[in-house]
Amino acid sequence: MGLKCGIVGLPNVGKSTLFNCLSNAKAQAANFPFCTIEPNIGVITVPDDRLLELERLVKPQRVVPTVIEIVDIAGLVKGASKGEGLGNQFLSNIRECDAIIHVVRCFDDPNVVHVDGSVNPIRDKGTIDTELQLKDLDSVERKIGRVEKVAKAGADKDAKKALDVLLVYKAHLEQGKSARSAPVAEEDKRFIADIFLLTAKPVLYVCNVDEGSVNTGNKYVDQIREHIKDENAEILVIAAAIEAEITMLDSFEDRAAFLSDLGLEESGVSKLIKAAYRLLNLQTYFTAGVKEVRAWTITKGMLAPQAAAVIHTDFEKGFIKAEVIHFPDFVSLGSESACRDAGKLSIEGKEYTVVDGDVMHFRFNV
Repeated sequence: MGLKCGIVGLPNVGKSTLFNCLSNAKAQAANFPFCTIEPNIGVITVPDDRLLELERLVKPQRVVPTVIEIVDIAGLVKGASKGEGLGNQFLSNIRECDAIIHVVRCFDDPNVVHVDGSVNPIRDKGTIDTELQLKDLDSVERKIGRVEKVAKAGADKDAKKALDVLLVYKAHLEQGKSARSAPVAEEDKRFIADIFLLTAKPVLYVCNVDEGSVNTGNKYVDQIREHIKDENAEILVIAAAIEAEITMLDSFEDRAAFLSDLGLEESGVSKLIKAAYRLLNLQTYFTAGVKEVRAWTITKGMLAPQAAAVIHTDFEKGFIKAEVIHFPDFVSLGSESACRDAGKLSIEGKEYTVVDGDVMHFRFNV
């Protein structure tokens, strides 16, 4: 599954620093690689200790982690929705992303100039929200124009329902609210699927704080938390300056000691990657053999044939069965053969819902 998160934020909020830290995620993810596709796009691994445990037990020729693309989206200014600055490019880049990581400045520092002259995370968030909402409103109004004609003709029975749903989104956006919080039933969201609303995407708000606030947060974080309580969004507190220092340390031991001194169990970058994964409602299953141990990304709730299709569409078309070992059983018994002998390997059919961490082998016939 190709997964992409876009990092957005105003100038001098720490967005580029955070992206650069993510770009060095290889220093925090054992021997797993980071690669750059373009200057502002990076592919980073999702930290998962289970994969390292399978590597220890199976001793494969190679290990392939699951990954997420992170895009550093630049060019937002007031008026972006009307094409100001790099607005059209900026909004096009967001449209291609599955989720948004919105970095908000939550620290005071007279040496770091704010684009609007003062630190105000609610105002900063509003600037970006407004541009995205205006662009979405334009998209909704355009579709309303098309659907109204069909609804009046009466030939399409879904057109009237689609129009009603679009009018709900229009009213919601006109109130300065994002599409993700619109009072629309899940099954009715299909009517906006083809216009890829920017504010319908899941969002993670990253509050970039000073070092002293990384464990406790601060008044700015409290303001953001209160402001987004009805948005169905996640919030994460990190200090980009600390993350930048971590990337300068060469060894795992040095990084662990540095985090320990700050009272942190893991880096903010690691937390962010995991949070992005959760934000997209994803989970992982594994395939494990001597040639390769590999993590596969699927959406939560997927059935076995759908999970198999992530490897190859033929696996779903010709699905026969899945051999499944739950991860705790694999680790406790140490191998596939031991799990088989102990009766911990189950044979599952087309209705099996994959559990996070399952070690799976598919049987198929095409």
